[in-house]
Amino acid sequence: MAKSKLKQIAIYGKGGIGKSTTTSNISAALVDAGYKVMQFGCDPKSDSTNTLRGGDYIPSVLDLLHENSRVDAHDAIFRGFGGVYCVEAGGPQPGVGCAGRGIIAAVQLLKQQDIFDELDLDYVIFDVLGDVVCGGFAVPIREGIAEHVFTISSADFMAIYAANNLFRGIQTYSNKGGALLGGVIANSINTDFQREILDDFVARTRTQVVEYVPRSLTVTQAELQGKTTIEAAPRSEQARIYRRLAQRIAEHTESTVPAPLSPQDLRSWSAGWADQLIEIERKSQHLAVAS
Repeated sequence: MAKSKLKQIAIYGKGGIGKSTTTSNISAALVDAGYKVMQFGCDPKSDSTNTLRGGDYIPSVLDLLHENSRVDAHDAIFRGFGGVYCVEAGGPQPGVGCAGRGIIAAVQLLKQQDIFDELDLDYVIFDVLGDVVCGGFAVPIREGIAEHVFTISSADFMAIYAANNLFRGIQTYSNKGGALLGGVIANSINTDFQREILDDFVARTRTQVVEYVPRSLTVTQAELQGKTTIEAAPRSEQARIYRRLAQRIAEHTESTVPAPLSPQDLRSWSAGWADQLIEIERKSQHLAVAS
């Protein structure tokens, strides 16, 4: 396999949307394809890389810095499935300090010690909490650390709301050398109307859906074993979808500035879809009675 230039990717999404699950399966698929990959967990819970390591937690960069003001970056790097390099930025105790501080500290530590070059990586994938795009959470975008940003969203309003907020952040930083948007990973898509909602949203915000990922018990079974789907069920349909998603991200080169909806337009748009779903349900009930 020909050596490629290091590609740094940030994957955002609101809490509970399946962000870390999807990111870990992307990392697993890429290392399984022969690439050198680092997954960089940026959630204060420090649980991004669990399923790459059999369910085990690893000490975060902030944990190490709390113990010693001088830290060798190698002490924060652990190997996972297929040899993927696992790093967790960490965060403060609940209710104390800035949750983004771990991201800032971890990025600085690895950059100062030239870890990315030393490990000769093909991909660094930042797994970033996307409920808010401020402070440390905006570092991969604001500082241009990530070249391409992808967001994970379901068809639920709060997931789309978080994605639209991310688009606003990308738009804000785009004139200052920030990262651009590669597209939306549509997660938990099992019905036509869920797909249509997200298709409409990306069309209105001038971006694209990278992949449609259904909700699957295969994922749940794998995670109960502390594994990714790629490791636990490599021949499953869900693993095939994750591999296709990973390949599309690997081949992606052209990111753009999205066109986020204003808060008023987003609310009007969602209300319009609510009316459509009510009509779909009404027709469904009418057909059921008629039959």
